[in-house]
Amino acid sequence: MDVQRELLAFAQREGMFRLGDRVVVGVSGGPDSLCLLHVLWSSRERLGIDLHAAHLNHLIRGDEADADARFVADLAASWGIPCTVEARDVPALAREHRMAIEETARRARYAFLADVALREGATRIAVGHNADDQSETVLMHWLRGAGLAGLRGMLPAIRMADLRLIVKPGPAADLWLVRPLLEIPRSEVERYCTQHGLVPRFDRSNLDTTFHRNKLRHELLPYLEREFRPRFAENLRRSARVMAGDYDLLCTVRDEAWKQVLLFESDLATTFDLARWRKLHIALQRAIVRRAVQRLRWDLRDVNAQHVEAAVDVALGGTVGAQSTLPRGVMLTVGYATLIIADQHYVPPPDFPALCQGHSNESRPLAVTVPGVTTMPGKVRIEVRILSRSELPAGWQDNTDPWWAFLDAEVLERGVHLRCRQAGDRFCPFGLGGRRKLVSELLVNAKVPAWWRDSVPLLVRADGEIMWVCGWRMDERARVREDTCQVAMIRLYVVG
Repeated sequence: MDVQRELLAFAQREGMFRLGDRVVVGVSGGPDSLCLLHVLWSSRERLGIDLHAAHLNHLIRGDEADADARFVADLAASWGIPCTVEARDVPALAREHRMAIEETARRARYAFLADVALREGATRIAVGHNADDQSETVLMHWLRGAGLAGLRGMLPAIRMADLRLIVKPGPAADLWLVRPLLEIPRSEVERYCTQHGLVPRFDRSNLDTTFHRNKLRHELLPYLEREFRPRFAENLRRSARVMAGDYDLLCTVRDEAWKQVLLFESDLATTFDLARWRKLHIALQRAIVRRAVQRLRWDLRDVNAQHVEAAVDVALGGTVGAQSTLPRGVMLTVGYATLIIADQHYVPPPDFPALCQGHSNESRPLAVTVPGVTTMPGKVRIEVRILSRSELPAGWQDNTDPWWAFLDAEVLERGVHLRCRQAGDRFCPFGLGGRRKLVSELLVNAKVPAWWRDSVPLLVRADGEIMWVCGWRMDERARVREDTCQVAMIRLYVVG
C-alpha cells in the first residue's frame, strides 16, 4: 500500500484540508502520529498547508513521558515545524471529574489541541487514528449497547465543539478535528515508518490489558478473527461506514421533526408538543429525547440507550405528571399537552387545566354553571352538559380522556364549584367500594409532581364533598348507575 497516496486521496475525498489552512498535528511520538506528521510535512506544499506540532504529557508515565516530550520537540525542530509541548495532570482531572483515566486523557488531549489551535489561529487539528483504532472503537461501542451514533465509529472529520470536552471551546466554531489515517491499517503505518527511517517511541501502557481498549486490541479482536471471522475488523469498519450514512439521514429527519414538535427551549428546559411527539416514528422519538438531553448537558458524551428507552416508554404511556430519570440530573415529565425534558430542579408551570398555583388555601372557589361553560383562570374552560342516557355519545363508558367525566347529574342539582386541594381533603375514589382516601395520597400514587398537586382542580358539591379529582379520579358516589336518568357530561380544556 502507498500510504501517502491513500492518505492524500482520503483527505481530499473527505474535504479535510483547504488551501491556506494552518493545521495542528497531535504527536504522541508513536508510529501513527509520526507517520501522519511525516506524510503531511512531505505533502505540505502540495496541500498548501502550514503545520504546527503539539504534544501533551499526561503526567502518568514519569520519566518515559518526559522523554517522549523531548523526542517530539527535537523531531519537530529538525523538520522545521513549530511545536508546542505542555503537561496536564490527567490523574488529578480523573479524580476531579470522576472519570476513568482513559476517557480523561482523551478529553484532556483534545482540549489541549483545541487550545493550541485557537492560540495559533489554526482551523484544523489532525490526529493519527488508524483503521484498526476504528475497528476497536466500533466493537467497544457495540459491547456498550450503543445506537447508530456510536456504531458509526470515529468520523473522518468532526467539529471540535461536538466532541463534548471537559472545557467547552466556545470560540472554536470553525475548528475541525480530522483523521487522515482512518482507512490505513496499523501494519501499513508501521511499514511506512520503517521505510522512511522513523523510529517511534514505545508506550508500555499500550500493552496493559487492564485498560479496556487494550484488552479488545490484544485479546478479543484477535480471538474473533481467529475463531469466527478472519476479516472481522474490516467488516466492522464497513458496517461503521454504512451506519454513518444512516445516522446522517436520521439526523436530517430528526432536525425537521424537532422543529415540528418544539414549543420552546431555554437553558433549563426543552418543551415539546406531546401529541405531535407521540405521532412520530419511534426512531425519531428516541433521537429527539437524546438530543434534548445532550442540549442540556453538552459535555455528556453519550446517553445510555436504556435511559432513552425508559424515558420514551413513560412519555408514550404516562399520564399527567409521570416522570422518568435521565442521565446527569435531567428529568422527563409528561404534561397535559406537553413533554418536558429539563433539569431536575426545574419547576415547570402546569400545562393541564390548572385552577390555581402555589398555596391552595388562598384561592377562592369558582362557581360552575350547570349546564353551561365556565371560564377558569388563564385559558381554561369547564363545560357541563346534561344529557339523557339515550343522548350519550357512543363508547362513553370506555372513555380514556382524563379531562372528560360522566357523572350522575343528581350530584350537581344543588350546585357545584371548583377549588384547589386543601390539607386533609378526602373522597371516595371510584372502584374502591366507597372507602375514603386522601386526595394527596391519590396524587402521590399517581406520581403527580409535588409542585403540581396544588394546581389540580377539584369539583365539589354544595355539601363540600369532592365529586371529581379532575384529570385523575371521579368519586364513587357520582358514578352513573343503572337507574341514573340524566348524566352530566363534563369537559375541562385549555383554549388555544
